Amino acid sequence: MLQTNLTHITSEDQFNEIINNNENVMVCCGRMGPMCVPVYEIMEDLKGEYSNVKFADMEFDIPSAHIIRNLPECRTFTGLPFTVYYKDGKLVKATSSIQDMDQVTSIINNELLNQ
Repeated sequence: MLQTNLTHITSEDQFNEIINNNENVMVCCGRMGPMCVPVYEIMEDLKGEYSNVKFADMEFDIPSAHIIRNLPECRTFTGLPFTVYYKDGKLVKATSSIQDMDQVTSIINNELLNQ
């Protein structure tokens, strides 16, 4: 299990439940590596600021992570983490590799919250 203070997604059913039961969702699929940890930390920092966004993580190497790894939007990605953003159950943005606070908040504001 990833060592974060985020909701840990451990199954495909749980992933689908989170996507379908929350209007705005950000899921970071990765490992505890140097490109992933900063994204998890940003998500942890933003949890209090964006109470209307569900922040979750998923281990890249578990079998259920195929649900993110095999998305058409992620198939060409080569760097971890794979980060996906869902609005009303639909994928609206996917990124790979390290992201900074400005990049993440810009995606949340523009793609999820339409600000």
